Amino acid sequence: MTSGKDTMGEQPIFSCKAHVFHIDPKTKRSWMPASSTAVSVSFFYDNSRSLYRIISVEGQKAVINSTVTPNMTFTKTSQKFGQWSDIRANTVYGLGFSSEVELQKFIDKFNEVKEATRNAISKVTLNGANVVTPVSSANASPITSRTTATESPDNLLEPPGSAALPQCQNKDDEIPQPRSHSVSGLQVSDSPSHQVIQEKPLTDMQLKYDNDRLKLALAQSSANAKKWEIELATLKSNNARLTSALQESTANVDEWKRQLASLKEENLRMRSKYQADLENSQGGGDIADELRKEIHSLRIRVDQLEAELDCKNNELKLQNSSQKSNEIQVLQRENQELIDTAKLAQTELDVALGAHESQRQVLVTLNEQLASRIQDLVTIHDEISTALQT
Repeated sequence: MTSGKDTMGEQPIFSCKAHVFHIDPKTKRSWMPASSTAVSVSFFYDNSRSLYRIISVEGQKAVINSTVTPNMTFTKTSQKFGQWSDIRANTVYGLGFSSEVELQKFIDKFNEVKEATRNAISKVTLNGANVVTPVSSANASPITSRTTATESPDNLLEPPGSAALPQCQNKDDEIPQPRSHSVSGLQVSDSPSHQVIQEKPLTDMQLKYDNDRLKLALAQSSANAKKWEIELATLKSNNARLTSALQESTANVDEWKRQLASLKEENLRMRSKYQADLENSQGGGDIADELRKEIHSLRIRVDQLEAELDCKNNELKLQNSSQKSNEIQVLQRENQELIDTAKLAQTELDVALGAHESQRQVLVTLNEQLASRIQDLVTIHDEISTALQT
């Protein structure tokens, strides 16, 4: 960026750190952050054209590109925030500083540059030349560059988060006064064709940058949508696995119930057998007495076993009931959490798809605007060709 300016005769004369904001193009009453952090904001002076520009770049993105004109006014809206309007860029720039002192330094330099621009234009005008106010931004179009208006920005609220910003660093205490130039030195003409040649590559470059940025956002949105689809499939798989585990647990409980019924049937069968043996052995003398004693001991043993069996059955029931209840509650809770997560993922997926569609519409709109501007340029070119032929 610096090497390009050096070849064009532009040199930095003042630089500071500030957060950059743009006016919301929809509401015209709120700010949109143009930089993620405090960035360098610099004044550049072009010796060959006697122009002053305010430029700020973050990464590969130019967040400020504004040519200072005598009609511009910098307005201090709070202790650490100020703004100015660029009619030809069709926007309002806002700067948030770390302190009121740094803001005042920028205001003083802004007024110096504006006065120097006015003096340079006055000198050229006194020499008998007609001066056209230079195009102020790469965002300006041939149509808007023909209009003139007094740039008086509305006072807006200071954006949040501008209370703690890095301090400014002045690279040059004194701003160089522009020399007196002729009309050719300013490289500005009243001819509309000159403005078209000057503005067309800048406007196309800005539209191409916006188009690439939206394409990148669209690709990011598509990647997010695919990620949520994968996560939703994973949640569905986990839900199926937990449902299978719950069914397996229910099957185990049924098997325990069948085993308990089988033991009860075996107990009844043994009691019936012992009862029959007892009846057959009545009246059999010593052998019968021994059999009765054995049967009695066996009954006692059977009663003990039945008591133990009942105790074990009760314990098994309590254990099964408690374990089953806990497992069912845990599984139901996990299942509900998975259902909620799946709903949230579906909602976010719908939002991502909606953003995808919205960005696609923005791309279509930008394409239509580009086609319209190209048509305007062709019309102007035809008008100029007709004028030159006549």
